[in-house]
Amino acid sequence: MPSIKSVLAKPFAKLVAKSINKWANNPIETQEKVFQNLISEAASTVFGQDHDFISINTYQDFKKRVPIRDYEDLKPYVERVVNGEENILWKGKPIYFAKTSGTTSGAKYIPITKESMPTHIKAARNAILMYVAETGNTKFIDGKMIFLQGSPILEKKNGIELGRLSGIVAHYVPNYLQKNRMPSWETNCIEDWETKVDAIVKETLPENMTVISGIPSWVQMYFERIVTKTGKKVGDVFKNFDLFIFGGVNYEPYKSKFENLIGRQVDSIELYPASEGFFAFQDKQNEKGMLLQLDSGIFYEFVKADEFFNETPTRITIKDVEVGVNYVMIISTTAGLWGYNIGDTVQFTSTKPYRVIVSGRIKHFISAFGEHVIGKEVEQALKDGIEGTQVAVNEFTVAPQITPEEGLPYHEWFIEFEKEPKDMQEFINKIDRSLQQQNSYYLDLIEGKILQPLKITMVKKNGFQEHMKSLGKLGGQNKLPRLSNDRSIANNLITLALIK
Repeated sequence: MPSIKSVLAKPFAKLVAKSINKWANNPIETQEKVFQNLISEAASTVFGQDHDFISINTYQDFKKRVPIRDYEDLKPYVERVVNGEENILWKGKPIYFAKTSGTTSGAKYIPITKESMPTHIKAARNAILMYVAETGNTKFIDGKMIFLQGSPILEKKNGIELGRLSGIVAHYVPNYLQKNRMPSWETNCIEDWETKVDAIVKETLPENMTVISGIPSWVQMYFERIVTKTGKKVGDVFKNFDLFIFGGVNYEPYKSKFENLIGRQVDSIELYPASEGFFAFQDKQNEKGMLLQLDSGIFYEFVKADEFFNETPTRITIKDVEVGVNYVMIISTTAGLWGYNIGDTVQFTSTKPYRVIVSGRIKHFISAFGEHVIGKEVEQALKDGIEGTQVAVNEFTVAPQITPEEGLPYHEWFIEFEKEPKDMQEFINKIDRSLQQQNSYYLDLIEGKILQPLKITMVKKNGFQEHMKSLGKLGGQNKLPRLSNDRSIANNLITLALIK
């Protein structure tokens, strides 16, 4: 017998879908309302006064007064907020700081306000409800759900609680899901990721798990331990598991591995959450891309990625974006982030409605020779290389090899195989051909004999986990960069003897 919860979910999901479709079908007007609200609400803040918000009436006015900033540029304001001052970036004080590990600035403290916090929760809820509205599937609501996340233990800094975003969100699981939620609070508070995964496996094995959620690389570790412990596929252990919710990285490189671990196909929902805001979620099972959240107190701007480092890059709103172009996403939010570069690059898959995919990081690319290869391109190349073979890849990253012992420079792919290619050279050729087709600069460098085709270096089993562990970044929201313009990851793998 279905529970009252699952029976009520369908009509509620239909109502939510109707409300979402309303703003999704009026995108320009929706964003204009968000923009005007942000400017009027923050006009009396220190930032608003410093940037003359009172005289901003249009987007053109805003661009003249508010430059694009990253965390380093905004840091003087953030530090005043962290020190306990009020009305700096947004009215009053934040209710949380989401603590993230920045690459250049050490720990970052991203403010979350009473206006911005509900948008994180609402978007996560709506992603599931849109799935229910589309598929009619509500069986999963009566089973157990696990969200692999950071510890919910929060510290305090000048009276404001701080922690990882996933740990903060753990405090907002609605009452009607509390009985379904896994793991237990005690297990969720374990800091060491490997110990935590073992405890989660022990807790969940006897349960009727129906929803599993998390960053794919860390869910993979959980699945592998279940298979090792039981000798069965995950889908046989959890017979009613039929919904996988993920975010943070592209799922494609993990897909074949996951299907093998699960033993069957399950539906999935992709999310695009970040400490700075919940930007998008997959609203249709058979449409590419995630619905950009235009009604969540976030005003979006975009800059073409190949123009971003120009002296005066062109800033545009959703009104002027094009499908398939690589953009740096800039946000202004009810958390007090203004003209803020979150570092992600996105591409639109549709403008009716506005759907995006995450194509990479503006700082994560290889352009040691002017090729500007991005994350999406290497992920697609690997997918093309695997297609039609039995090859399975656990994890990978790419780095330039500028000074090889002999021959021309090349891109070095570090790959941890679950199942190695029968013909490694043919596998390499397929990947390299795909990369040349996608990136004309790379093609020119190969044809011009500036670069030789890529080479693959095999990484030992669990080598990337060991690499992340050595950096203190195992588990939680930490992700391995798909590619980098230097050899810091490559050198660490070699130093730790993680190469086969």
